[in-house]
Amino acid sequence: MRWQVHSEKSLYADQWLDIRVADVELPDGRRLDHRLVRTAPGAGAVVTDDQDRVLLIWRHRFITDSWGWEIPLGRVDEGEMPLDAAAREVEEETGWRPGPLRPLLSIQPTNGFSDHLHHIYRADSATHIGPPSDPWEAERVEWVSISGLRKLIDSGEIVCGTTMTSLLYLLVENLPHTGLRRAEDLPFETGYDPDRRFLLPDLPDLF
Repeated sequence: MRWQVHSEKSLYADQWLDIRVADVELPDGRRLDHRLVRTAPGAGAVVTDDQDRVLLIWRHRFITDSWGWEIPLGRVDEGEMPLDAAAREVEEETGWRPGPLRPLLSIQPTNGFSDHLHHIYRADSATHIGPPSDPWEAERVEWVSISGLRKLIDSGEIVCGTTMTSLLYLLVENLPHTGLRRAEDLPFETGYDPDRRFLLPDLPDLF
């Protein structure tokens, strides 16, 4: 059932976000004011190397007063292509220049509250060019073993929704050649289908 929007007005806006109130009609005819945030899209990348490691940053988030591992991710500037923004963010936040980027997924992490959209790309290599140009973004920059990602999630060391989604997607994408589980052993009734979209319940002993 679709909610109908009769109007929107801005309550506060700056260069980063626009906090708005919408006059929304519910399917049963009730009307209510719904707060929302409109903001520019973001872009980031999952960068791996030939040792089955992924490039992550360890950083503090003051809003939740928490530390965690995250993929490099940031705002897409006006007039900038998301792919270019992803490459720039990786370089600025890590000091590594990613190899050729390809789309991995797009995600709206808070679509009940905001229209924020993250474009996530994938690179299989990177070249170290020096220290990060944004040193305040991360306490540490490290290549983290892909096989240890589940443990980091379970321990609460990965809590960012976009990072978690992207890394879980990476694990499923790499499943056939990671050695974590053989593709021919997947519990599909009709056998392994390379065109079938994986679901996490399909992989009970992935880790």
